[in-house]
Amino acid sequence: ANLVLHQTVERIHVGKKYGDIPRGIFIVRGENVVLLGEIDLEKEIDTPLQQVSIEEILEEQRVEQQAKQEAEKLKLQALKERGLSILRADTLDEY
Repeated sequence: ANLVLHQTVERIHVGKKYGDIPRGIFIVRGENVVLLGEIDLEKEIDTPLQQVSIEEILEEQRVEQQAKQEAEKLKLQALKERGLSILRADTLDEY
């Protein structure tokens, strides 16, 4: 079944912080639905997460992604120096 969601919010988690980005109306095709549920507001209050502004969480997400990319580059370079190579999905030809 297809879903039409209104007043949707995208929540981005980075470490112990999170930020909510209002997204509005979403239409989700049925084959893309894996799990759907409501947030229990009472349990959400008990979580040890800190809510931050949208700008701050997006900046922290960008920094975290850059750190992951740098770590991946170092790993690939170390493997290359040892004569090993790993085919990544983004470098393969699509047939």
